[in-house]
Amino acid sequence: MFRDHTPVVIEEFNGWWQRGSNDSCPLDHFQQADNIQYFYSGFQTRDPIDKYQNVGSPLGNIVRVFMYTMQTQESLLVLVQGGDIYHVKSATVVLGPILSIATMTDFNAVSWAGRAYITPFFTDSVDNYEKGLQNQFLYVYKGDGTAARKAAGDPPTGAITPANGAAGATDFGLHVFGVVFESDTGWLSAPGGFASFTTSANLSVSFTTVPVSLQAHIVKRHIVATKVIIGFDGNLDGYQFFFVPNATINDNVTTVLNNISFYDIDLLDDASHLIDNFSSIPAGVGLTTYHGRLVLTTTYTDISVAYASEAGEPEAINQVDGVMVVPLDGKPLTNCQEYRDVLYLYKQTRTVGYSDNQDVPATWQMFIVDEGTGCSVHGIATVLDSGGVNVDYLLIADINGLMLFDGSYQFPPISYKIESYWFTLNKNDFEFVQVANDSLKKKLWITQPNDRHQLIHMDYNEGLSPDKVKWARWIFDAKISSICLINIDDLIIGALAPA
Repeated sequence: MFRDHTPVVIEEFNGWWQRGSNDSCPLDHFQQADNIQYFYSGFQTRDPIDKYQNVGSPLGNIVRVFMYTMQTQESLLVLVQGGDIYHVKSATVVLGPILSIATMTDFNAVSWAGRAYITPFFTDSVDNYEKGLQNQFLYVYKGDGTAARKAAGDPPTGAITPANGAAGATDFGLHVFGVVFESDTGWLSAPGGFASFTTSANLSVSFTTVPVSLQAHIVKRHIVATKVIIGFDGNLDGYQFFFVPNATINDNVTTVLNNISFYDIDLLDDASHLIDNFSSIPAGVGLTTYHGRLVLTTTYTDISVAYASEAGEPEAINQVDGVMVVPLDGKPLTNCQEYRDVLYLYKQTRTVGYSDNQDVPATWQMFIVDEGTGCSVHGIATVLDSGGVNVDYLLIADINGLMLFDGSYQFPPISYKIESYWFTLNKNDFEFVQVANDSLKKKLWITQPNDRHQLIHMDYNEGLSPDKVKWARWIFDAKISSICLINIDDLIIGALAPA
């Protein structure tokens, strides 16, 4: 009966197919491909998992894991249920909690000069979207196990007392003097502690009652001054201030600084931009870097606003000049990422871009990239320690699928083969979707909304196109909550609880 039958030869298995009806599945795909990984022209059982923490009481009930790049090594920041963040420095060293906020249900973080900047956020149960926690802030962690502190800080209070010093040289006339605090992370406060004084041409200036700070992170204080003011109206803080050369106190104790000479022509380093900076930076959702600036989005009160810091000063965010407002549509910003010299801001179904014009961020012109495709809060695939950028593209998890972005979104989605499965994911729970991309082994993993206990695995060794990638599901006896890569290609998997 089968004498004339021509056998079907499947030379290569191309993975999982979940698109359309069962009859649409190609012969070289399966409708189910669980707990497997791929090699050239074949597949095998996925690698087993090992316990990463080799300590007496490993962290459990893990909500979110981020890779934190210190100056000496890579490590992990781990949020557990209840709102505690720990610093997992290695398999045998766990520090903390370094930050505890009971209402924090998620967080975002970026590494900067060996420090970690951390923003706590939550999901608003009424509107079902993520925004920064009310009455909470951006935090900075120095990596040494001491508790993270609020980024930035309070300006000086009280009043400095200027007086004539020894013989020296200043421009004769009325100046206003003040003080700027500097922190152990290089943050500079707004000027404060103002006092007016008429300098003498042949004398230096000495200062007493220099304000000190009650903030433990203040390590230096700088004297600032106006140039000579003609027609002084008594408004102490309404003028342009400059750092006075060689007028720095390298501690937070000394209250006297004697015999400082300077001419107005020496006042070059402007301090006025510090006046409008946040003393307490509100918590947000999105966090990234762009052109040496820290970018934060989606605070509790401003869900369509992004803030950018001064270049090189992540804790100096100007409340006027550092603001970018995305058109208001009732939907919050969800993510942000630099790519090809452009800052991209995302909502769930919208993508816009900003380009640095070498002026303040408030002057940057916005342009629309896509009004139907966006990104989830953790939906940009992380690549090693470079954020989401992988040479020439981003991989972005959107409600439409896993998208390849190279300045525009490429269709069909990379997840074309499993489109039917992707559309079963609850679009209101995409905050649980997190993507990790091993660009060396050309493998990618995606967590799913928390009603599932599995990862989606993608192999793209034969090409990053919808027809070339191979998919599989990795199923566990635990509720998978978060993933990240460390030490180049070690996949870290966090779980909330046994299934």
